[in-house]
Amino acid sequence: MIIDIILPLSLVFIMFSLGLSLTINDFKNVAKQPKVFAVGILNQMVLLPLVAFGIILLFGLTKEMAVGLMILACCPGGVTSNILTKMAKGDTALSISYTAVVSIVSVITLPIITGFSIAYFMGAEAPEISVLSLGITMFLITAIPVAIGLLVHHKAEDFTHRFEPKASKISAILFVIIVIGALSSEWDTFVNNVTILGPGIVTLIIIMLLMGYSSAHLFKMNEAQAVSVAIATGIQNATVGITVGNLILPSGEGLSLLSLPSGVYGILMYLVCLPIVFGYVKWVHVKLVGNPG
Repeated sequence: MIIDIILPLSLVFIMFSLGLSLTINDFKNVAKQPKVFAVGILNQMVLLPLVAFGIILLFGLTKEMAVGLMILACCPGGVTSNILTKMAKGDTALSISYTAVVSIVSVITLPIITGFSIAYFMGAEAPEISVLSLGITMFLITAIPVAIGLLVHHKAEDFTHRFEPKASKISAILFVIIVIGALSSEWDTFVNNVTILGPGIVTLIIIMLLMGYSSAHLFKMNEAQAVSVAIATGIQNATVGITVGNLILPSGEGLSLLSLPSGVYGILMYLVCLPIVFGYVKWVHVKLVGNPG
């Protein structure tokens, strides 16, 4: 009961804090840069689930683990992707625009792909799932909080500027608690599956970062835009994945097996992405100013 209440409420607050960081202009930017935006959206909404499906087959993930990874692949990016983009000297405004739109669109795409994945990977063992009901639930716990946060930002900018940094810190703490809860509640299952889940998730992150970066340059984007597309393509909101997994297949006091891939991803995302981001920033610095040595 505690998990069933705290987990969705935590996601609601995290999505609300995301909305506080958005403005109406973030949505208007979509119309100003249609090609740039289209590439990022196609990467995140089409290529990412396809690559995840291929990795599932390659690494032999089955049943709940496979469905959990597909759920993760359908999740929007989050504040983390925006922060990493800023650290990597990317186009932060573009990154925020991606996050804003995909957070809304995923209300439709995530339930549909999840429904297909459950039927395909679990067969007769698949739990009953209503795509419409899941879509409505997603709308209530993700899109609505984002919209409220956006409205608060628009109507009370002074309050937003004061509260948004605190909200971001609270969101980060909630994220850590959720990830730790996901792993500790299913620790034995995590240990038994980490040798398969770990390499598969790391492979997914690296492939999508490279595909995002390469596709951006293929379409003649500048370096800052390429960084934004790469990170938007490779970084997902693990909290959404954990919450959706638990909504579909509740497991009493602990978290659902469907949430486990998102929980593992929540840790590996930082272990993989932070070195890449810092390495990239150092490489760009050397490229621009030269190596003094």
